[in-house]
Order: sequence, then C-alpha cells, then structure tokens
Amino acid sequence: MSGLSMRGFTCMLLIAYLIWCSNFVSCIARRSKHWRHSRTVSGSEFKKKGKSYSNSHNHHGGGSKPKPPSSKSTPTLPKAPPHKSTPSSPQIPKPKVGTPPPNAHNAGHSTIFNVLDFGAKGDGCTDDTKAFQATWVAACNVEASTMLVPADYAFYVGPISFSGPYCKPNIVFQLDGTIIAPTNSNAWGGGLLQWLEFTKLLGITIQGNGVIDGRGSVWWQDQPFDEPIDDEEKLIVPLNYTRKTPVPIQSEMGRKMPSIKPTALRFYGSFNTTVTGITIQNSPQCHLKFDSCNGILVHDVSISSPGDSPNTDGIHLQNSKDVLIHSSKLACGDDCISIQTGCSNVYVHNINCGPGHGISIGSLGKDNTRACVSNITVRDVNMHNTMNGVRIKTWQGGSGSVQGVLFSNIQVSEVQLPIVIDQFYCDKRTCKNQSSAVSLEGINYEKIRGTYTVKPVHFACSDFSPCVDVSLTSVELKPVQEQYHLYDPFCWHTYGELRTPTVPPIPCLQIGKPSSNRIQTDHDLC
Repeated sequence: MSGLSMRGFTCMLLIAYLIWCSNFVSCIARRSKHWRHSRTVSGSEFKKKGKSYSNSHNHHGGGSKPKPPSSKSTPTLPKAPPHKSTPSSPQIPKPKVGTPPPNAHNAGHSTIFNVLDFGAKGDGCTDDTKAFQATWVAACNVEASTMLVPADYAFYVGPISFSGPYCKPNIVFQLDGTIIAPTNSNAWGGGLLQWLEFTKLLGITIQGNGVIDGRGSVWWQDQPFDEPIDDEEKLIVPLNYTRKTPVPIQSEMGRKMPSIKPTALRFYGSFNTTVTGITIQNSPQCHLKFDSCNGILVHDVSISSPGDSPNTDGIHLQNSKDVLIHSSKLACGDDCISIQTGCSNVYVHNINCGPGHGISIGSLGKDNTRACVSNITVRDVNMHNTMNGVRIKTWQGGSGSVQGVLFSNIQVSEVQLPIVIDQFYCDKRTCKNQSSAVSLEGINYEKIRGTYTVKPVHFACSDFSPCVDVSLTSVELKPVQEQYHLYDPFCWHTYGELRTPTVPPIPCLQIGKPSSNRIQTDHDLC
C-alpha cells in the first residue's frame, strides 16, 4: 500500500475512534444526569414522607438504588385558596305583623322582634300599647327570642300584660329605650294593681340600659288623708313637728287619679326570672314586685323615686323562693326591699339603700293570717338617710314564724332606727290588742355599724310569743343629734345573747330563753 493510502486509512481510523468516544461520553453523561435527577426527586420525597420513607429505605437494606418515582407519585404543590372577604354580620329578618314568626335561631343568634316593626312610634306621645302587645305575641311563639325596645325612643304604653303560660321558654325583653306610663286618668279606669306585668313564664329576662318611668307624681299628691302610713313614724318625734297636708292635684284630663295605685313592673307565677341593668323610676306605688315566683335574679338595677313618695317600695317579694338580689341602687319612699310571707332562701348583698325605709321582713300576719318566712340573709349593705335599717314587723293576731335570719355587715349613716323588731305593727289609727303572734326565732345581727338619729335598737316582741335566739355581734351605733329626740335602746320580751359588747350597751336584752315560752300549735308552725 502506498504511503498516501496508508495515511488516508489512518485518518479514517482516527475519525472513527473519535466518533465512538464521543458517543460513549454522551451515554455516560446521560446516565449520570438521570441518576442525579433520581436522587433529587427521592430527596424531595424523603422530606415529604419523613420517617415513613426512611423506614422503608432501611427495610430494603440501604444498598439498593431507589427507583425513580413515576410521574403519578411526583408531588404537586397545593394551590393557594382564593381570597375571601370577611363575612358581614348576619342580617336577622324583621317579621311583619300577621306573618308567622321565623325560626327560633338565626345564624346562631336569637330571633329579634323590634317593636318599631310592629307599628310602635316611640315619640313619647302616640299610644304604643297595641304595638307592644303584637310584638310580644310574635316573640312569645319563638323559644329564646328577643323582644327589643330600642334605644333613643320613648314609648308611651298603657297597662299591659305579657303573659304565658303558652309562651315558649327563655324569652328576653331587651329594654334599651324608655317606657313611660300614662298620666291620663282615663287610661287607668277605676285603678289597677300593676302597669307592666309578666305572668306564668319560664325563663324570662328583662335586661338592657333602658328606663321604666311610672311618672308617679300625679298619684302621690292625690294621696288621701287616711291612707296607711309606715307605723314606725310613731317612734319618731321630730323637734317642732307639724304635719304637712297633702294637696290634691288634677290629672291631665281634669280628674283625680284613681285611689288604687299600680306597681310599675310585676312578675307573677314565673320560674327563672332575671332583671338586670334597667332603671325603674317614679312608680305610682311599688317599683318591682315578685309574687309566687321561683328562681329570681336581680342585679345591677337602679330604682329611684323621692324619699317622700308614699308606699313606693323598691323591690317587693311575696310567696317567692330562691332569690338573689345584689349590686343595685335603691332609693324610694318606702322599703328598699320588702320580704313578705311565703318567702324562703333569699340572699341580698351589695345594696345601696337610701332614701327609704330600709330593708324589711313584713309586715306579716295582718288580719289574723298565717305567715311563713325562713332562711333570709342580708349583708354588705350601705344605708344612708333612711327611716329604718334592718327591720322585722308583724301584726298582732297573726300566726306562723320567721326563722333563720342574718343581717350582716350593714353600714348605716344618719339612719333613724337602725335595728327594729316590732310585733305590734299597725298602719291604722287603732288596732286592738291580740294575744297570738307570728313567732320570731333565730334572728342574728352582726357588724351593724354607723350613726343613728333617733334610737339605735328597738325590740318590741309579743307578750304571748316572745322573740327567742336573738343574737348581736359587733354592733356599734353612735348618735347624731339633728332634728329628732334621741332615745336609749328598747327591749320588750326579747331573749337571746350579746356575743360581744355593743355600742351603746343593750342591757335590756334578756339572756337565754323565756321560762314559760308557749308551745306552738300545728297552726303556728310553717
């Protein structure tokens, strides 16, 4: 082969060799790239699967190569959720008159019935009584509904009864506006015992920042001369005393108001009743009354009327059990709280009382009736410028008993008679003497402190049924000479114990028990 031919053949071999090497490197590179890709994805899978993948890998001995994941197992990132605006508060439908009420709950909220949607004007002049009645009928048919009396309105409402017993339970009367009573004598006819009444309800709540205004001044000045007055006035002899004569005034329509004066707000025959937040003012007679109710809660309530307004008790309890009253301000013309027959398990605390006649149990046993009161606690009370502090009053001729009473931590300021038991109570001009009496036993006074203007202690118990187990602890009462004569402590047929020295001393309390205490009959026992 010539030299030229050999040179050409060598060049061909060299070119073939270079081409073969190029293909070999490319193949190695592709295999290396594929392995690195497998390791990268497997590492991602490891991070996602965590211990689950690691345990599986170790189970295979750790020496075998992991298989590249298929496209089905390749993880995909979740998409970001679409942006949503903050949902607005649910709009509660407002029912119209004559339409069936909606369901009891709406988006987690109580169904609300607004008196404005039922025709109330709230201008202080238009009679809104029918609108209130229609609103109540609608709310009454829905469990846990709310009847709304909105703020910034004054509703002129005549006598009305919000009654059961066919109402659904747990209705809320949300009072944020003002309810005002008629001063037109025609609205009351011959007189009514109550203005706003809630009867035979299960779980009724009156709440809010609103006001119930009885506009009672047109009634008070019509007070007749022979209307019963508080009997403790006989114990108070002001210096240079002259009796004021009431001057009758005419109502808007030229007629005097009826002699029967209504209670502003009354509950009758109801269970689990709550009153909170509201103000009741200027009631013609009692402001807030509970009769034959079980489970009562009253707190953060304000009651207000002038100190000389007749018979305007703040809170009146009768035939009611399991009562809690606290954190309220009571100013009126009669007892701040009056506890009558049939009451038991009553707890009163954190009350400001004054003006008024203090906190009283009774009067009990009137017209020879039987009275039963038990388990009463009144504590942590401030009284300023009241006639009485804490008082128990019964009529002669009654029967029954008052048992288990504690008056504790009562702060009095310029109170005429801080501690009173009067078993000769009489609000008439003459009362005949009778031997039988409501018995009093287990009456305890502790931490009664402050100032008085007439007499520190007045215990007048029955000759036939003396008071027994009366105890006094940490009683410190100092006189303030103002416009009254001052008297020493008084006791009559009162037996018990002075557990600590008292200021002033009370030597008239008889230690122990009476030697001839009569045996109670079945008629007397409760």
